Amino acid sequence: MIKNPDTRDAVALLILRLGLAWFLFVWAVNKIIEPGQYTRIWGYFHGIDIGSTMPYVMGAAQIIICVMAALGLWRVLSYGLLFLMHLVTVIVIFPSLIAPFVIEDGFPVNRNNAIALAALAGFASLWLLRHRDHFSLDVWLQRRRLGETS
Repeated sequence: MIKNPDTRDAVALLILRLGLAWFLFVWAVNKIIEPGQYTRIWGYFHGIDIGSTMPYVMGAAQIIICVMAALGLWRVLSYGLLFLMHLVTVIVIFPSLIAPFVIEDGFPVNRNNAIALAALAGFASLWLLRHRDHFSLDVWLQRRRLGETS
């Protein structure tokens, strides 16, 4: 059991950070692997033809953000961008969130979308608690700079 509260908080945030970064990383990689699927999603939900190149651009940018966040690099920016990336998804699926018990062919089709709200809460928590994320690359770099200048 970890007795030091600062260490316990840092471990909890490390677990949260890695889990949330992986959550969005999987979706970002999917844009590279299945760009046509992403193009169809944009057409269906937004009514916009994004072309064949945009899924690669968006996927690559999101992968970079996920890696930065997983490492704890530029936490204010990378954690905030994770939150915003997922917020877009929550906004798009919002109608299903307010109707979680719709049944189609005997199956509650919107129920699993409630997970998106839990993930959004996790992203918000990560950003709000970033100052306690002591096992991040940012903190390591800061300690190293302070050690070299002392």
